Amino acid sequence: MKNFVFAALVIFVAACGPKFDKEITLDDIRENIDYLASDSLKGRKSGEQGDLLAAQYIAGKFEAAGLELLFDNGFQEFNLVTSAEIAEGNQLQVNDTEYEVEKDFLPYAFSANTTVAAEVVFTGFGIEVNRDSLKWNDFDGADVTEKWMLVLQGDPDLDNPNSPYLEFSSERAKALKASDKGAAGIIFVAGTKFSEADELSSLFFDKNSSRFSIPVIQVTRKVANEMLRGTEQTVEKLEAEILEQKAGLNLEVPVTVSVTVNVGLKETTTRNVVAMLPGNDEKLKDEYVVVGAHFDHLGMGGPGSGSRAIDTVAVHNGADDNASGVSAVIQLAEKLAGDKSNKRCVIFVAFGAEEMGLLGSKTFTMKSPVETDKMVAMFNFDMIGRLKEDNSVSIGGTKTAEETEDLLNDLNPDFTLAFTGEGIGPSDHASFYLQNIPVIYISTGAHPDYHTPQDDVELINFEGTQKVMSYSAALLDDVVNRAEKLTFQEAGSKFQRSRGGRFKVTLGVMPDFAGAEKRGMRVDAVSKGKPAYAAGMKKGDIIIAIDGKKVGNIYEYMDRLQNLEAGATISVDILRDEKPTVLIVQL
Repeated sequence: MKNFVFAALVIFVAACGPKFDKEITLDDIRENIDYLASDSLKGRKSGEQGDLLAAQYIAGKFEAAGLELLFDNGFQEFNLVTSAEIAEGNQLQVNDTEYEVEKDFLPYAFSANTTVAAEVVFTGFGIEVNRDSLKWNDFDGADVTEKWMLVLQGDPDLDNPNSPYLEFSSERAKALKASDKGAAGIIFVAGTKFSEADELSSLFFDKNSSRFSIPVIQVTRKVANEMLRGTEQTVEKLEAEILEQKAGLNLEVPVTVSVTVNVGLKETTTRNVVAMLPGNDEKLKDEYVVVGAHFDHLGMGGPGSGSRAIDTVAVHNGADDNASGVSAVIQLAEKLAGDKSNKRCVIFVAFGAEEMGLLGSKTFTMKSPVETDKMVAMFNFDMIGRLKEDNSVSIGGTKTAEETEDLLNDLNPDFTLAFTGEGIGPSDHASFYLQNIPVIYISTGAHPDYHTPQDDVELINFEGTQKVMSYSAALLDDVVNRAEKLTFQEAGSKFQRSRGGRFKVTLGVMPDFAGAEKRGMRVDAVSKGKPAYAAGMKKGDIIIAIDGKKVGNIYEYMDRLQNLEAGATISVDILRDEKPTVLIVQL
């Protein structure tokens, strides 16, 4: 019924007045940003009501401009996991004492949902590394098979923000080590050096829906010390001894711990909004230019949302990020539809769930309404509403086509242009570059209000935004109507280096960052000339093991890479078309 009412409203508006103004006006820009960044949409979090209202508004604008709505009345729906929540039945029992979930213990969002009763081994920081001069072993002489590992959070160099142990210190890395060691589960506790307050962390969902095969929980020091009672040790003493001796330590703990974990992952539906303006040239109308921007934002903020205001729960309106970019897509759609002179087809897309890991643009390129090899260019607008006094505009992907930089300079009115050649970047254009499509990513840059509740309409530079849109219209007109399409060329790697930059080897693949594939780690792209490409790996392959060691997600994949040496020959188990295959890769 809601869709029927919405469709009827669109028809009524189209019939009873002017459809749109093809000119890029300040009033239209303000109207779009005002609505999309209004408090009533509550930050446009993916899967929530404000997200749907924003999508309906954009679809209405496309319809009113006379565009052809694709998919289901313009909506390309897809599912995603947005959060984790404590479900019924979580239990912790130490000998005969029962403890309370969220007060004494808390599962991790990536824990297996299961019940385990087992003995306990304290295993220090849960780290085992033997790399050049970096050596640490908390497992020397210990047998953790089918036992709980009780592990300190953090690492042996806690005061050093650039600790050499950082890549081994995350809860996911330690849980993978526990799984590799055959442990029944892993229990984390914070020592006083790690945290003076004996409090549990919140149930944090890290935007990756993959899970481990073992239970993973955290407990307070009070509970951990109850587990350690029979050893005459405490968490405080053990932590102090390890840091003083600067050496790993493990200890058998004469206690039985029973745990039941039940964490629910909240799945919801969101959508891309997609419409097309058909081309008018008999020769070029089978080629497509994509114009896009993401319309989702961070909702009310809070832990795990991506907000930089960590302790603030408030509406994150996202006026610049990215109501401004969506307004550009709407304005450009209206302008081209009004001019009716486009030779190539133009597909306009408002992407959902960009903030969740480019999920909307990945869905679009994987299930595109047209073949991606017919897409000749992609324009992406992300944060174009804060043109600064220096008149600077950042443009990414400028080396992804031979002609791009000349085009950008030739049509430049008077901007100070900052070029970045690479096709990979922190926005939706990356999904298109992975398909060998030239990309042009336009932004006026970040600012202190980025990903905070202060990103409001009052701070938008409307005149500057109009100027950026007018420049973009000229660029788009050229790309849509030029006789020869842009000439794609690779510009930088198709995968991003890890933040630590510590890998000694690479396969040369772009992983599925969001963990949508649950059987392993899906390969979203393969770079030519890299080891995976030489071994015959293809886009869509699912890596399930490296050298016989399980790979269930991107975290496990990265951990396996960290322990490989350049020049080695390894086996990579994959699923391809539902069939298991083994590739031999020379690193």
